[in-house]
Amino acid sequence: MKLNPHNLGQLPAGIARPTYDPAQLRQGIVHIGVGGFHRAHQAAYTDALMNRSEGLDWAICGAGLRSEDRAMHDALAGQGYLYTLYELGDGPGTEVRVIGALNGMLLAEDGAEALLQKLAEPGIRIVSLTITEGGYCIDDGSGEFRADLPLIQHDLANPQAPRSVFGYLCEALRRRREAGSGPFTVMSCDNLPHNGAVARKALLAFARLLDPELARWVDSNVSFPNAMVDRITPMTSAAHRQQLLERHGIDDAWPVVCEPFLQWVVEDKFVAGRPAWEKVGVQFTDDVTPYEAMKIKLLNGSHLALTYLGFLQGYRFVHETLADPLLHRYMRAFMDLDVTPQLAPVPGIDLARYKDSLTERFANRAIADQLERVCSDGSSKFPKFIVPTANRLIAGGQPLERVALVVAAWALYLRGVDENGSKYAIPDPRAADCQARVVQRDGLAARVLGDEAIFGTLIPASRAFVSAFEQQYDSLREHGVSETLRRVLGD
Repeated sequence: MKLNPHNLGQLPAGIARPTYDPAQLRQGIVHIGVGGFHRAHQAAYTDALMNRSEGLDWAICGAGLRSEDRAMHDALAGQGYLYTLYELGDGPGTEVRVIGALNGMLLAEDGAEALLQKLAEPGIRIVSLTITEGGYCIDDGSGEFRADLPLIQHDLANPQAPRSVFGYLCEALRRRREAGSGPFTVMSCDNLPHNGAVARKALLAFARLLDPELARWVDSNVSFPNAMVDRITPMTSAAHRQQLLERHGIDDAWPVVCEPFLQWVVEDKFVAGRPAWEKVGVQFTDDVTPYEAMKIKLLNGSHLALTYLGFLQGYRFVHETLADPLLHRYMRAFMDLDVTPQLAPVPGIDLARYKDSLTERFANRAIADQLERVCSDGSSKFPKFIVPTANRLIAGGQPLERVALVVAAWALYLRGVDENGSKYAIPDPRAADCQARVVQRDGLAARVLGDEAIFGTLIPASRAFVSAFEQQYDSLREHGVSETLRRVLGD
């Protein structure tokens, strides 16, 4: 059955579908960066609330600023913006559900004005973002906004025809201020420490360069809640689409696949109201810091600890790495010995149980999460997910071989060939620059660790870390992943 509004009532039994009429929704959110995670997370929560006959004025209008977003737009538009949420797990209780909370999508390349008008509508009270870790134009080394980027320079010179997310937000907020329609909340859903604070810093830096008076208004009126977001959402493959068709009879141009686990902890700082997401499982708090530190250091950090080593061994899915006893033990040692002692108590969370749940989630065979996805954009992920842990270990005089092995594995991964001789591409905007640093062994540590945008200043200045990195890198090259892991684990 082709998924579209006309066929909604004819879907096979057992497929959950909207209990509300999607045609009766009113848009209250614009989401910039419609991808798998947004559709499996924020949109899924909003749909769940609508299925309680609440929040029907909080429908989501998607927005795409990149040419690559057209494929998603066309797939969704062709089926009335409906899509299937396809949970995959090893146990019972997984769900197949049609989502209707996203009911439109605008593309910047079709004209900036339509999107600006949408953002300026009084009914839009939240603008949410999934623009990737690197999308905030913050230099990880200095912590400063990258005003020198061509995209930003264009928007400063052409504020009425923006191309960047910050150009769009500033122009929309300027129009709202002049019209007296009030601000909206800017809500980051990206995997960043203090993601709301990062969004605020970037937007205010842009606004000050463009219009200091507008910047002061934004500073005083716009809210930027921090949030911890969590759900493993692999890239949807042709095999996933075929599986959905064969097992459930749904022909969906672009379903979203995800694990059953779902979590969202967000600070309750919304300047223009919000949906009652707490009724469908969202946890609101005054301070998200302990939750995000737990998630980013344990889940995201451990992901990187596993995936580059696993990729070098020839594995291509996360669950395959967990089935390797050495990788499994190494990940738990990294979690227990290196990360956990750095974490503050997390209200309502048993850390031992949380780490066990991560192991179970990573081992989920049904979801078939791709290592390529987790390995991508390493140059943006390391500063957020690994470097803070390494810095604390260095400052405390703690053992460094496990965390240095994560960095060494990435450096070897950048060579583009695994232990079996298979070649692969490096999915990273900075791939060429990073790969150039690992061409020669002589001076490699200084070139790799000396990239302040990734590793800051403490790591390259630590003789102990440099030594541990070189030892692990040479061991991986000379003895391979398994033997290196045996040595690190003391076997």
